[in-house]
Amino acid sequence: MLPEQKLDALLARHRAIESELATQVTPETYVKLSREFAELGPVVETVRNYRTVISEIEDLDALIADSSTDAEMRTMAAAEKPQLEQRRAALEQEIKLALLPKDAMDERNVILEIRAGTGGDEASLFAGNLFRMYERYAAKQGWKVEVISASEGTMGGYKEIIAEIRGRGAFAKLKFESGVHRVQRVPDTEGSGRIHTSTATVAVLPEAAEVDIDIADDDLKIDTLRSGGAGGQHVNKTESAVRMTHIPTGIVVMMQEDRSQHRNRAKAMARAAERRGQVGSGDRSERIRTYNFPQGRVSDHRIDLTLYKLPQVIEGEALGEIIEALMTEHQAELLAAEGS
Repeated sequence: MLPEQKLDALLARHRAIESELATQVTPETYVKLSREFAELGPVVETVRNYRTVISEIEDLDALIADSSTDAEMRTMAAAEKPQLEQRRAALEQEIKLALLPKDAMDERNVILEIRAGTGGDEASLFAGNLFRMYERYAAKQGWKVEVISASEGTMGGYKEIIAEIRGRGAFAKLKFESGVHRVQRVPDTEGSGRIHTSTATVAVLPEAAEVDIDIADDDLKIDTLRSGGAGGQHVNKTESAVRMTHIPTGIVVMMQEDRSQHRNRAKAMARAAERRGQVGSGDRSERIRTYNFPQGRVSDHRIDLTLYKLPQVIEGEALGEIIEALMTEHQAELLAAEGS
């Protein structure tokens, strides 16, 4: 059964926000409350439906238990009860999922970093494939993609590309993409038809808020330079970039100076350690997903999911199926942890 006190508190909070929105509040407060009110709306509706079903089940039980109820009515009530019980269980599961603790970073914008791994030119081409996959998936979600920096491969694709993805819930959906992605295919330059295996590393990081970072200036060596490398239509090559070296750790990061040097410093240094933790060494054995072109197969090794629709995935059309499966598995793990 669900915790009734928690449900009561949820309904009370929804009513309180509704009342506050009807008063004079600042524009900033109005936006914040409106968003919370909209987020609570669906789960509040589900709670109300859940309680209605519970009441209907109780009425049926009372009808069945009443000795004055005629046999035909008792039979009809007994036949109706399993459907209501099924409905109750579905609503209960829906509410449990809605009440799971939220990742505070889920609503943040994303910094997406893709780097060619093992495999030379073919790895760079694959990194380009991955970036276009995420770019198209983002467009389907209504998100905006802005390339921050890019270094093209000698045969195309990218040795490295870093982009910002802005949109509601971007990190919630993309955070499962971090890790080593492996491709198996016959390169265009391979005359013998031999299948090559290459990798690219993907890091998905929530965009850092300025308050998240506290780095001593004395620990940084900062160089300002013209942004190099081909960035295509996405990057204004006349802008400057900031290259920072964190002296204590030796971490080097580079950021396009699209806003302010101070904010770029914060964003870059916030990501450095987390990025290294996400992608490991980039070795093939650390792969999270394999894209097998000869078989038209995509396999996510974390959840043993295989889809024979590689063209649709790499075009960003069916990537959502993999992401939804990963989110569902993550929710199941959270529910199991709550139960224990």
